[in-house]
Amino acid sequence: MDTISTGQDILKKVRKIEIKTRGLSQQIFSGQYHSAFKGRGMAFSEVREYQYGDDIRSIDWNVTARFNHPFVKVFEEERELTVMLLIDVSGSNDFGSGKQLKKMLTAELAAVLAFSAIQNNDKVGVIFFSDQIEKFIPPKKGTSHILRIIREVIGFEPQHQNTDVAEALRFLTSAIKKRSTAFVISDFISSDFDQALRIAARKHDLIALRITDKRETEIPPVGLVKFADAESGKEFWIDTSSQEARKHYRHWIRRQSELLDQTFTKNGVDNTPVFTDEDYVKPLMKLFKKRGNN
Repeated sequence: MDTISTGQDILKKVRKIEIKTRGLSQQIFSGQYHSAFKGRGMAFSEVREYQYGDDIRSIDWNVTARFNHPFVKVFEEERELTVMLLIDVSGSNDFGSGKQLKKMLTAELAAVLAFSAIQNNDKVGVIFFSDQIEKFIPPKKGTSHILRIIREVIGFEPQHQNTDVAEALRFLTSAIKKRSTAFVISDFISSDFDQALRIAARKHDLIALRITDKRETEIPPVGLVKFADAESGKEFWIDTSSQEARKHYRHWIRRQSELLDQTFTKNGVDNTPVFTDEDYVKPLMKLFKKRGNN
């Protein structure tokens, strides 16, 4: 009975997310997505007669010789992309102090990106990771495929609780041979992944979506509080009424954020923070517009 009710609960969540994110992708994101993530290659389309102003380098000399009249090759941008979603399913995703857990925000982001991708005729694949590769869903097209992805994000139970972003990036580099647009959706509470990021960014177009909760950036003064690391299970006490302790924590978390920004910038990876208690439309649109204007 519990299994049935859990399954029904997941289906309800999938349906709710589908309705919201499909609407967003159709009404808001599809145009911006199209311009932000253009096809990277040019494919031969046809030949036509030379017109004044055509680049002489595009002349098809074989056809020209055959008809004794200049013809040019016409190329079109290859629109179809492979979109990969690298989704962090580690223990820290079960945290959320606001209206939703990181896990549910991740599911919505994955859904809106996936629906935007299939409207653009792109294939979508997923890599679920903790400190190892938990599951790989190869790239495919179609709404049923997208719904499966959403269902997996909501209901997936990882085997491990820790995070290793480098492991996910290494798997992307080795498993996906064709250049893809890859979104890494994580809180990036992880050990050093600079080298793996650099290698993956050479082969793929990487975008980092940093899932963040306000309680991770600021501790309120509420006295002695026991904290638990969701990934290691380690517990420790902090006197939050201490101004010095809160100041020390703010400084540390700000420094961590700055180091992350430097790592992404150095490797040419676009990134944006997305907060659990805020609407994700604004940061996504800002990111899409920035890329579309480049």
